[in-house]
Amino acid sequence: MNLWASVQVALIALRVNAMRSALAMLGVIIGVASVIVLVSISEGTKAAVEAQISRFGTNLLIVRPGSSIFGGRRGGAGSATPMNDSDALAIRDEISGVSGVSGEVSTSASVIAGNVNWPTRIQGVNAEFFDVRDWILDEGRLFDEDEDSASRRLAVVGQTIVAEVFDGASPVGQTLRVGGVPFEVIGTVEGKGQTSFGSDQDDIVFAPLSTVRSRLGASRTPTVRGAVSTIYVDVGPGERIDNVILDIQDLLRLRRGIEPGADDDFSVASLAEFIRARNETESQLGLLLAVGAAIVLLVGGIGIMNIMLVSVTERTREIGLRLAIGARPGDIRNQFLIESVILCLIGGVIGLGVGISGTLIYAEVGQLEIAVNPLIILLAIGASVLVGIFFGLYPAHRASKLNPIEALRFE
Repeated sequence: MNLWASVQVALIALRVNAMRSALAMLGVIIGVASVIVLVSISEGTKAAVEAQISRFGTNLLIVRPGSSIFGGRRGGAGSATPMNDSDALAIRDEISGVSGVSGEVSTSASVIAGNVNWPTRIQGVNAEFFDVRDWILDEGRLFDEDEDSASRRLAVVGQTIVAEVFDGASPVGQTLRVGGVPFEVIGTVEGKGQTSFGSDQDDIVFAPLSTVRSRLGASRTPTVRGAVSTIYVDVGPGERIDNVILDIQDLLRLRRGIEPGADDDFSVASLAEFIRARNETESQLGLLLAVGAAIVLLVGGIGIMNIMLVSVTERTREIGLRLAIGARPGDIRNQFLIESVILCLIGGVIGLGVGISGTLIYAEVGQLEIAVNPLIILLAIGASVLVGIFFGLYPAHRASKLNPIEALRFE
């Protein structure tokens, strides 16, 4: 019997027992669908995280004060002595491999333009901040170091401020009252969208750091002159981030008078470390998904093997008749093996449709970007075929070993 004839006979046999065939395929359908949905969600999440990281820059270091210890009690993160302007200058001037440094202070305030009153975040930064954090100028200009030192009342606004406060019109040259203090809008920056936590990065007003500190009272403290809440450090291309981190830690320990062996009262965080942790998590998640899919397909394969064994029993007289009129054992084996493979292949295709549909529904409901990888589709279909071969081999072999005489006598 040629291959095409075997396929036709297999399809007829499966159609005759349609309900039983559908139940046998159920495990494969669920297995393939779960692989498509879970892996697509994982890939979509990975792409979203990578997009967020690209907005920050993989060479970015974030320096913040750590926890304070007083009377044996540890305060929360950021409660230690704040960094200051001189710390930022020291990092820029004394650490090799650093291409840019900016301090930051921030506060919340209502901004007013015309008859629009909008609550937003005010971020005081140095002139290098826009290069360090990869904010791209959209219109107008940015403020410079001299204007920062002179505490000029200048503002650079995000796209949400443009849309909500200025109704989409160009704000350059207009006056924006920030907490009752008039600022001149000199530029706008391109949008960055939402973070992975759902906060709007474009709902922001940038101003010179010294201005925000003196005019709006952000991070003003009597114990530290020129305090900043955060220092952003841009590591130059090709530089080893780990070495720069160690140099910054040594410099700050010396400047903050930390004794040898004592814990740091500050932190230097790297997005490269976050990427490594994310990759490790994704690897573990991928392994978990693979194990789960393998278990589901294994269960589906066992179900198919049971159905095929039942089919061999029910068709014993048919097998005996074929053997009696000249069919070879190999033909019988191939016939049942093809039926098993077709059963799993149909289940895999149905599972593929269910999985893609479920992925699209999830993306629509959750408003998420989902990536359906063609390679995963091929692997899922290939796995279903392998399941058909592996679990169909024993029933097919058993059918081929039947004695024709005993098979014809079977009731």
